[in-house]
Amino acid sequence: MSSLTLTLILQTAVLAGGEKSYTDARSETTETGKPMAVLVSAQWCGPCQKMKKTVIPEIEKRGLLDDVTFAVVYVDRERTLAKKLIGNGAVPQLFMFRKTSTGWQRKKLVGGQTVNTVERFITRGVEADRSEVGS
Repeated sequence: MSSLTLTLILQTAVLAGGEKSYTDARSETTETGKPMAVLVSAQWCGPCQKMKKTVIPEIEKRGLLDDVTFAVVYVDRERTLAKKLIGNGAVPQLFMFRKTSTGWQRKKLVGGQTVNTVERFITRGVEADRSEVGS
């Protein structure tokens, strides 16, 4: 099997079966205490599709999604939820939700991002969560 074929299979698996609903991810976050990462995306959005087809699969391959619960919210399918998350903002947006001693903390990245930017974003959120839990 060629590496290209394997990459395509991995990407298809991540995109097709690896996505949790926001509700499922939120439940898992509440149960496990893991931070939650949420990508707000649209089918018609070029940068969104790049994030879903190249950036997120690479993040998954690097093992970074093991430390968070991950969900995708599609603005066309989940308008009310997307509106609550991004208001009238642009897509894509990537959120990191962490439960802290003072309540939920939310960080976000707006627009298409590189693998390295998303990696730093998730790593910082996970590290902050671990230091909060450890203190």
